Amino acid sequence: MKLLLCEDEKELSNALKAILRHNNYTVDAVYDGEDALAYAEADKYDGIILDLMMPKMNGLEVLSTLRSHGNNTPVLILTAKSETEDKITGLDLGADDYLAKPFDMGELLARVRAVTRRSTGNAIDTITYGDLTLNKQSFELSTSKETIRLGGKEYGIIELLISNPASLISTEKIMERVWGYDSEAEINVVWVYISSLRKKLAQIGSTVEIKASRGLGYTLEKAD
Repeated sequence: MKLLLCEDEKELSNALKAILRHNNYTVDAVYDGEDALAYAEADKYDGIILDLMMPKMNGLEVLSTLRSHGNNTPVLILTAKSETEDKITGLDLGADDYLAKPFDMGELLARVRAVTRRSTGNAIDTITYGDLTLNKQSFELSTSKETIRLGGKEYGIIELLISNPASLISTEKIMERVWGYDSEAEINVVWVYISSLRKKLAQIGSTVEIKASRGLGYTLEKAD
């Protein structure tokens, strides 16, 4: 899953980003409200962690603008303990939950799981294509023959491909979606993970294939 983290305290942002990535989330981090709004409207996120006190545009303004534009991405707002009115306003504006600072990292992860799960309306969220089923909660990829658990980057790539079946997904798009805008990874790392995914598709006996278009990107297709 891909999250947008909007927190102006860079030390806290870096700590949150590291923990979220360790738990297999892809994270884009921004440090002011204007960037938060721009990123949220430019890309598709599974959830947004939104601090209310940010420069240029505060979190309530960002949230209000997103909801007025029809953006229903789940939002977890971060508040100071004393900001009771802001909590109420945030929920009234369409936030899905709030967490008061300082908070326990385990509680943050639990609330992120809850808001992203509620957005689907399912306790277990799966997507399918061909003979493949991807469990978005357990990161398990299955056929009727076998199940295998994927690593975070593998999951991010196959989720993107299954969500856009038979569509050409550029290598650059995969980098942005799975590694994040601020990643310093070389673009050829995508090929390494595609190669690993192809082996795992064969391991679970899938007839679905990841096909490459040289210099363009990758397509998930059912075998002829």
